[in-house]
Amino acid sequence: MKITVSKSEITEAVSNLQRAVSSKTSVPALECILLTATETGLELCAYDLELGITTAIPARIEETGKAALPARIFSDIVRRTPDENITVTVDDKNMTTIESGMSRFSIIAIAAEEFPELPKVSEATALKLPSSLLKSMIRQTLFAVGESDAKPVMQGSLFQIENGRLDVVSIDGFRLAIRSEPIDFPEDLSFVVPGKTLSEVLKLLKDTDDPVEIAAGRRHILFTIDNYTVISSLLSGEFINYKSAIPPEGKTQVVVKTREMIESVERVSLLITDRLRSPVRCLFEDGEIKLLCTTVMGRASDRVNVEMTGDTLEIGFNNRYLLDALRNTECDEVRFQLSGPLAPMTVTPKDGDSFLFLVLPVRLRSE
Repeated sequence: MKITVSKSEITEAVSNLQRAVSSKTSVPALECILLTATETGLELCAYDLELGITTAIPARIEETGKAALPARIFSDIVRRTPDENITVTVDDKNMTTIESGMSRFSIIAIAAEEFPELPKVSEATALKLPSSLLKSMIRQTLFAVGESDAKPVMQGSLFQIENGRLDVVSIDGFRLAIRSEPIDFPEDLSFVVPGKTLSEVLKLLKDTDDPVEIAAGRRHILFTIDNYTVISSLLSGEFINYKSAIPPEGKTQVVVKTREMIESVERVSLLITDRLRSPVRCLFEDGEIKLLCTTVMGRASDRVNVEMTGDTLEIGFNNRYLLDALRNTECDEVRFQLSGPLAPMTVTPKDGDSFLFLVLPVRLRSE
């Protein structure tokens, strides 16, 4: 195999693919990026047996062939080469020469036959979403994906289409995030995508209306984003009945400016550390939220003016969970609904129902 490629194009491609390279494995091929030179260009592939990313870039092909190159060293080399053009040559014994300007490297490749074959997506159902919409839906729910191994299906986000409406749902036992959008799709469909996969898909998505094709099969899912393809295993198991977790309309309704609330919570959280944990007390009364935090380091308080109807209420929250919800609203004003000091608080847009976040309270001790 002998090819010449643009440094900028191969550096970007390898950087994106490297996230699907296995970092801890006893199989050397999983630590590689597979290069396949065909008459039409250069294809690159990385696959860690759970997540695979492929792409194609233009190249001058002098000799076709395949080789699996160690991802870390190959990435470092192409990133640091001095010239804009890079020539890669692989001989019959998998000795690889990488040349650029006055620089020359020789590294050992792994036989392409040892690189695992990507799975096929069988019996797939395909749908298309604008890139910016999918990016927003993933970004607003990814923060609530579970991390515990106790229930693996909670380590992903549920994509559920019913009656022409797509819900993306994440829940970790302490908070719930739902992002909803009407879509033109005639069928009902449901699958759970690992949070790790969605994190990588998010990095490839752009704020454009370009369509992203999603092909969901029985065990795998395929995202086609520009010239990248992301393939991933789906999570199996029964996802929690999230609709039953949503409380009825709260007795206390509050509309607050998002940025003001974030800054207030951040200020009173300055006394909280990994070692000094304490809930943020929120007292809803008289058209304002009084925030208070006390640790052995000291005491902090702040106030935020709000539009409020309903009962006066004091409730406590984990500061990180509250901030995660607020930072992912993507709107200037939000609505809080509260039913009591031990009931979850819902966070929704001031108008509409494009998202719903649920934040569980922390039981407060009397001071």
